[in-house]
Amino acid sequence: MTTNDVTTHPSTSLTVAAVLFDLDGTLVDSTQALVRAWTRWALHYGITREQLTAVVGHGLTSEAIIAALLPPDQVPAAQRHIEELEASDVDGVTALPGARELLAALPTDRWAVVTSGTRAVASARLRAAGLSCSCLVTADDVRRGKPDPEPYLVGAAQLGVPPERCLVVEDAPAGLAAARAAGMRSVGVTTHHSPVELDADVVIDTLERLQVQVDDDVLTVTVRPAP
Repeated sequence: MTTNDVTTHPSTSLTVAAVLFDLDGTLVDSTQALVRAWTRWALHYGITREQLTAVVGHGLTSEAIIAALLPPDQVPAAQRHIEELEASDVDGVTALPGARELLAALPTDRWAVVTSGTRAVASARLRAAGLSCSCLVTADDVRRGKPDPEPYLVGAAQLGVPPERCLVVEDAPAGLAAARAAGMRSVGVTTHHSPVELDADVVIDTLERLQVQVDDDVLTVTVRPAP
């Protein structure tokens, strides 16, 4: 798959039946809350900034991060600890530009949020951002997180849509790798990564570039050129 920077093209349209969205960095800006929670967690367990930075990455589950930093017998309690910290600190969590309008344009049964966060954390951040969804797939619902395709395949199954008719909107390389492995097309958003780091069908700088036309069970997602 070749990454396209759509700023050089007049427009790009993708015809699908459903859209699957990542959450953090795609629909909501939770960066500062995430940094605060993980900083407190790291201090509690004596993890240095360098150790944490080497492991933490958007798109990975908190369990995977913790397992890379602590002995196996400490992982369950440490996982509960970070979940409590993240779910309780949503100060400053907001919807990213274009997110609310894009979701409002989609039929409620034709889109889902598929996140590497737990259900408690994802639900807290959605509420803080003033967003709601009928289909939410979290780390609690799968055995293997992104970049494994399981999360997006579960999302497609819950919507009752074949994977090849789904479009994934993601800001992280791990999530885009999961979309490719699931046989889905993808749009990469440059919230935290440069265009060259995002291997997607198209790459955009903001959700404001996406426009949806609904025709029965067909969704035409048009990626408009940058101003």
